[in-house]
Amino acid sequence: MQIDGMKRRDFITMLGGAMAWPFAAHAQQPAMPVIGFLNSAVAQAFMSRVATFRRGLGEAGFTEGRNVAIEWHWASGQYDRLQSLAADLVARQVAVIVAGGPPAARAARAATSLIPIVFTTGDDPVQSGLVPNLNRPGGNLTGVHLFLSNLSAKKLGLLRDLLPQATVIGGLFNSASESAEVQAKDLAAAGNANGLRVEIAHASNDQEVDLAFAMLARQQVGAIMVGSDPYYLSRREKIIALAARYAIPAFYELRDFVDDGGLMSYGTDIEDGYRQAGVYAGRILKGEKPGDLPVLQSTKFQFIINLRTAKALGLRISDNLLTLADEAIE
Repeated sequence: MQIDGMKRRDFITMLGGAMAWPFAAHAQQPAMPVIGFLNSAVAQAFMSRVATFRRGLGEAGFTEGRNVAIEWHWASGQYDRLQSLAADLVARQVAVIVAGGPPAARAARAATSLIPIVFTTGDDPVQSGLVPNLNRPGGNLTGVHLFLSNLSAKKLGLLRDLLPQATVIGGLFNSASESAEVQAKDLAAAGNANGLRVEIAHASNDQEVDLAFAMLARQQVGAIMVGSDPYYLSRREKIIALAARYAIPAFYELRDFVDDGGLMSYGTDIEDGYRQAGVYAGRILKGEKPGDLPVLQSTKFQFIINLRTAKALGLRISDNLLTLADEAIE
């Protein structure tokens, strides 16, 4: 079949348009929103939280790689990196920042007043200055209060049942975190109310953790309260091993420690907190304003005991503690 000049030009124009159409249609598709995930910890230590965060996103209708992208920024316990990591997310113009832990939440807040921020924090978000009000936080922040701080009185009450003869209690806190001072004061006040002397040790790296345990052992503390801190979570195997080496009962905020051989933990369900953060991030992607979303407060507390560790330390777990425990690991 022959095509004359005019028809040939029409045919080429039509063919070119047909070839270009899919590319034009693709270019007109809305860009996939991007979530910036900012966290103080080491990534490997937070995989279970990442899984529940993704589940929360799924509940809100978002799946990574299908209709949302995620930029993962981990400080790996180096809190001085958080500000630059937050600035990078702002420069990338992410749609929302999910900030895990008080240091990350403060870094995100300092980096932007425009991009919505969903935080998870164990500190009181009003007292720490993240939001002015829990019910209507206003501004560009909302999130989940995990109640990991201010639990010393409850934990000391449980500890008294386990170690009624203890007169000296140690506290281990990360001096690199602004939460350390609040946690130390809370423990000191609870100790004073229970007639206990409290010895505080600060450690923000492996060498300091070694020195802190040696110092507390010299002080003959009856037990150690390990502060809530993402860096400590990422180094939990080391901390658990030191507690075993010095034969000191240790009380933790998170059950991760007890699952890995620590003695006891009391705190909120942090994994569900990350699920709730995922739900909030999805709702914001759908158009809701963070300032209109009330700060959620964890209400589910867990008391976990590792019976194997108790036996290794020569400790008897009373029937009362066993009754109070949500789980006793055999």
